[in-house]
Amino acid sequence: MMQGRVVLVTGGTGALGAAVALGALEAGATAIVTYRDARDQDALLARAPLGARERLHGIQADVTDAESVRRLVEAVTARHGRLDALVNTVGGFAAGDLLATDERAWDAMLRLNLRSAYLCCRAALPSMLAAGRGRIVNVASRSVVPPTGGFLAYTVAKAGVIALTQALAREVRGRGVTVNAVLPSTMDTEANRRAMPSADRGGWVAPESVAHAILFLASDAAADVTGTLLAV
Repeated sequence: MMQGRVVLVTGGTGALGAAVALGALEAGATAIVTYRDARDQDALLARAPLGARERLHGIQADVTDAESVRRLVEAVTARHGRLDALVNTVGGFAAGDLLATDERAWDAMLRLNLRSAYLCCRAALPSMLAAGRGRIVNVASRSVVPPTGGFLAYTVAKAGVIALTQALAREVRGRGVTVNAVLPSTMDTEANRRAMPSADRGGWVAPESVAHAILFLASDAAADVTGTLLAV
């Protein structure tokens, strides 16, 4: 249900973003990923199926910077003439209760998780509305519903992503554009294994499983699904 579609995956060289990008390629879509380090783009390209590599493109971008995001979306639409789906996987995590969270940590979590999603949604939306169709999928977190203590800035940022998703879904309802979010529990990634070496990984979820949910929401099959928070 994604044959010929153009999908922009921010953070597409990370664990989740890569799973989304590779899954989009397998579904017949063209995948554009953002990256900061060219080596990450090269590593992702090496993982792509040989017959699909011509449909994988990377663009160096800082998705927390408005001008960089504007140029990113312009580059995508100039090259491909369309933008069918935006998947925002850029984000970060930091632990700390209120007293342990200084202003720098607070700002960093909001910038990485919420500002990036806001800027990319704002940049991508006009072309989708003009086309009368589009899919936006944001990534929040199951651990912030309901909010829990111990990682306050992250919790507030991801709760903001949820509010952004639901409000934007209402704003564009009936105009062919859907806006949804997935809420993964802890994902089984190398970074999380390093950060929590003694944790019980029995309940962790594979990035590929989260990617399957994202790709459903980004597909034609989810044309009537909007404003949904899909827990994985």
